[in-house]
Amino acid sequence: MDAHINSLCRTAFLEMRRISQIRHLLSLDATKTLVSAFILSRLDYCNSLLAGLPDAKLDRLQRIMNNAARLVLRKRKRDHVTPLLMTLHWLPIKARITYKIATMCYRSLHHISSFIVLPWSLLDRVRDPGKRIT
Repeated sequence: MDAHINSLCRTAFLEMRRISQIRHLLSLDATKTLVSAFILSRLDYCNSLLAGLPDAKLDRLQRIMNNAARLVLRKRKRDHVTPLLMTLHWLPIKARITYKIATMCYRSLHHISSFIVLPWSLLDRVRDPGKRIT
């Protein structure tokens, strides 16, 4: 998991550096869209696998999100980040992981899940016990 977090941090900070170089040309909405597409999407991808990790490992990912919020809102490093995250309506990393797991459970239980989870949950109902699955 360390290799994944290291790679994620390296890529995210590289993308932030690229966005910061053109930040003066971008509006707030354009910057927020770029950060969401190139940074937050990477933090959210398979983040349910990060549940239960020690806080030290999750803090590295939270630092990425904090710096991304500062980049979007053009704030200094010394500015408090909690109001910035609230302004952008971004959940902290731990809350994002919990939210994603809760959403997946809810969708699975109510059969409104994505095409990946739903077929596996319905497999027992449609399968004929006499036939072999190949």
